[in-house]
Amino acid sequence: MKRCTWVGIGKPHYEQYHDMEWGIPVHDDHKHFEMLLLEGAQAGLSWETILKRREGYRKAFKQFDPNAVAKMADEELNTLLTDSGIIRNRLKIFSARKNALVFLKIAQEFGSFDNYVWGFVNGTPKINYPKTLQEVPASTTESDALSKDLKKRGMSFVGSTIMYAYMQAVGMVDDHLVDCFCKNRT
Repeated sequence: MKRCTWVGIGKPHYEQYHDMEWGIPVHDDHKHFEMLLLEGAQAGLSWETILKRREGYRKAFKQFDPNAVAKMADEELNTLLTDSGIIRNRLKIFSARKNALVFLKIAQEFGSFDNYVWGFVNGTPKINYPKTLQEVPASTTESDALSKDLKKRGMSFVGSTIMYAYMQAVGMVDDHLVDCFCKNRT
C-alpha cells in the first residue's frame, strides 16, 4: 500500500493520522477547533512533535471544547507552562483561549465555524494532483485569505502556511500524492 512520502516508514502514529484523518473533510466544529489548536501549536515545530503530544493537548485543553477553553482563567493557563504533555510556550498556550473566543464568535456569526471556514473553498474540497512533495504548495490564495481574516478577527498562530496545513488536515484541500492509496477519497 503506497502512502504519501511525508509519512515515512516505521511511524505508526503518522500512518494512522495519514490514513484515517488527513485530507478527510471535517464538518464538525469540535474537530475544527482541535485541528486549529494543534496546527497553531505546531508553528515552528514538526507535526510529529505535536502528534506525539496530542493526548496531552486533549487533557490540557478540555477535550478541545472551545466553550471550556474560552473560560480558562490565567491561573489555569499558567499551570500549563509546567505541563510536559504539551509544548510549554506561553504565547501558544494563551493563544488557545483567545482563539477559542474568536472561534465561538465566528460560529455564532455564521451558524457554525464549519460554515465559515468551508466558504474559503466554496464548500467543496480543492483537489490537487501532486506527484512529489515538492509540488505541494506551502500556502495558497485561499489560505492567505483565511489567515488574513482570522488575524483581523483576533486569532494568533494562524499564518498562511499554518492555515494551509489546517486546510489539508480538515480535507478542504486534497494534497495526497497521486500514487497514494488515499487519493480522491473526499
